[in-house]
Amino acid sequence: MTIPPRFARLLLIALSALAAASSARAWGCKGHQIVALVAEARLNPRARSMVSRILDHGPINPSLPRFCRADGLDAFVDSSTWADDVRSILPETGAWHFVDIPRGAPRGDITPYCPPARSCSTSALADQLRILRSRNASAQARADALRFVIHLVGDLHQPLHTITNSDRGGNCVPVTLFGQAPREIDLRREDYSPNLHQIWDAEIIERFSHRDIPQQVAKDLDRKFRAMIPAWQSEAPQGFAAWAWETHQVAETVAYGRLPRAIAIEPPRPVHTCADDNHISTRMLRLDERLADDYQRDAAPAIQEQLAKAGIRLAALLNSLWP
Repeated sequence: MTIPPRFARLLLIALSALAAASSARAWGCKGHQIVALVAEARLNPRARSMVSRILDHGPINPSLPRFCRADGLDAFVDSSTWADDVRSILPETGAWHFVDIPRGAPRGDITPYCPPARSCSTSALADQLRILRSRNASAQARADALRFVIHLVGDLHQPLHTITNSDRGGNCVPVTLFGQAPREIDLRREDYSPNLHQIWDAEIIERFSHRDIPQQVAKDLDRKFRAMIPAWQSEAPQGFAAWAWETHQVAETVAYGRLPRAIAIEPPRPVHTCADDNHISTRMLRLDERLADDYQRDAAPAIQEQLAKAGIRLAALLNSLWP
């Protein structure tokens, strides 16, 4: 059967949007699972027992559609991607996954970028920790809070979840990646794939991991950064704003700073879609950012360190709750 050209184009757009869905989630499936695996290997016996008991007493609703496969993963690691899935029924949690610190902002108080009325990753993480500690919270509330903690620590270490250039954290920066030119996947919103945010979520991870399973990548990262682990473990376990600023700097110096075509700092503006800010994605498309081996060599080590650091800090945080 021959598909009419008009319907073929609509089908292509729909399939492109589906393909991009995995990278619209911070770190994607593999990245979040790697963070959880690094953390799980460093839990002390009491923390390991407590997280297992909490998750067992408040299981994930089996009717919730899950995007990431859980093959061979235990409840702790599978929980690392739950917060993205639950946004479909709790849309108010969407703002919890990032903190929009503008490019060029001087380090200081994070409150202007994390208004109490909306919340952000740093404040949501603190709120979920309070629920996790509470003796009055239900078993399900504590389990869900733990799942948010596992996920949000990962989000807070994804550089493009701590920065904006009036471009939705790089989502509105179309890029050509290893010869794959950006395609418009939503005409109204002016969304393109690949884009800068998307490749930091998943594409670069897939390239440096050579398709290894998350368990192997986590072991490799633990070995690679073993000398740095004691310093990360000794940090104050709840310096969430400091973590956000540190991650923001990685975005400034590497994610944006190593692009072959420099992107000017945009005036901070509210941007709900990539059609806003005078069609930000269309303007960025004209830059013709072409990313290949040079950018991969700069970005991969930064991403590897962020994944390892997130896992070690998550373990230290949970170990501090249950020493």
